[in-house]
Amino acid sequence: MQLQFLSPLAILWENVSLWTFAAFTVVGLLIVDYMKRSRPANFPPGPLPLPFLGHIFHLDFKQPHLSMKKLAEKYGNIFSLQLGYKTLVIVNGLPLVKEALVHHGENFADRPQIPIMLEVRGSLGLVSANGYSWKQQRRFALSTLRNFGLGKRSLEERIQQEIGYLIEAVEEEKGNPFDPHFKINNAVSNVICSITFGSRFEYHDRHFQKLLQLVGETLYLHGTVWTQLYNSFPTLMKWLPGHHHTLFKNWGKLKCFVKEEIAKHREDWNPADTRDFIDCYLKEIAKNEASSSFHENNLLFSTLDLFFTGTETTSTTILWGLLYMAMYPEIQERVQAEIDTVIGQSRQPAMDDRDNMPYTNAVVHEIQRMGNIVPLNVPRMTTRDTTLAGFHLPKGTSLICNLTSVLFDKNEWETADAFNPEHFLKDGQFRKREAFLPFSAGKRVCLGEQLARTELFLFFTALFQKFTFQAPKDVKLNLRFRIGLTMNPQPYKICALPR
Repeated sequence: MQLQFLSPLAILWENVSLWTFAAFTVVGLLIVDYMKRSRPANFPPGPLPLPFLGHIFHLDFKQPHLSMKKLAEKYGNIFSLQLGYKTLVIVNGLPLVKEALVHHGENFADRPQIPIMLEVRGSLGLVSANGYSWKQQRRFALSTLRNFGLGKRSLEERIQQEIGYLIEAVEEEKGNPFDPHFKINNAVSNVICSITFGSRFEYHDRHFQKLLQLVGETLYLHGTVWTQLYNSFPTLMKWLPGHHHTLFKNWGKLKCFVKEEIAKHREDWNPADTRDFIDCYLKEIAKNEASSSFHENNLLFSTLDLFFTGTETTSTTILWGLLYMAMYPEIQERVQAEIDTVIGQSRQPAMDDRDNMPYTNAVVHEIQRMGNIVPLNVPRMTTRDTTLAGFHLPKGTSLICNLTSVLFDKNEWETADAFNPEHFLKDGQFRKREAFLPFSAGKRVCLGEQLARTELFLFFTALFQKFTFQAPKDVKLNLRFRIGLTMNPQPYKICALPR
């Protein structure tokens, strides 16, 4: 009986060609792919996805924020994309971004589990953590920053001291063309390093320069197509060559640097004399509470988060500032005239000066707007089933709030695509703008916003108090950029002429 049953199957198999079998296999895979891609009812619209790849070819990874703009023009201010099998909802425009981040902030308080970040760090630290752990880590970090002077005169003096070193380093160039990147990066990084590690690093410290170079390269690699492919197809990409493997190596080196700093602190740690963030964290770990999220791994990644965010975003904004002022010398002259009137040349700028310097303050804000450092914000994830703009977003939906659509919204800014400090002035006085969201908004607004605002005003004002910045002879500066996790100007050289 069994032989009689097998015989027809054998005959059928013999008569089925390889091509027919392949065709059935492909059809089966397409059906499975289609079922995986089925959207929930009333989900935001989007382009027709390609099998297996989704919408990966709809994005220009060299300028993804501009790709999002084109898609919003076609599909509206809320639409969805699929990268591999990862579904993203993109929100554009001030009203919707505010609705998501502020009015429904609790519903969008989590971070999605991005494959490459899970591989590097899991859900640890200040940026990637969720729920109770994130609340504990953020509360502790804010409290510690305040204890070390955030919002107080002591931190301002620390920044002013670093400004003195930076001015000396720029003076050494004697007006010759130089790349300002590492000097600015080093100076800004030293402020957060003094809080996290308890020490600063000299501008000629080759080891630290290599570390800062590693930070820049790592942030850039996070925005490359290799990283996006890894996030879309992690199982496959683990076995394929590409720059994502360089990213993993870089993170390993950065973790080693912080681990060495933590080990040094443990050697001479005194709980009665907390010198910096690491000392304070070690004190929390020593409490050994069962429900606590304070442990060695969270210390490692919280410190790395402070180091990264406290270095890159502010220094990049200042680099954009030097570039814009060199390209708009008439605006630079007005800034310097205000500096000369309010501060003069005999003392350093102070935060108390800001209210008396509306034009300089407006220029700094316009640099932040046009610099657009984090064009697509840091992704969020729904903590529960949510309705946004009438669409249903199930729990666990990844959300990108397109900050570019807010900072360059023609309905919010009079000359949205032009560098114009008048956006922040009214009757000669500084005015706040609701659509100014470079630090994001809501419950996960940038933890270091106050520190960044202080650094930006003091560094920017001090540099233009002492120097006039201009393009080298026969060089035409431009605003070309490159995007990683942040949007940086392409490397450039500039002349700093003593005033």
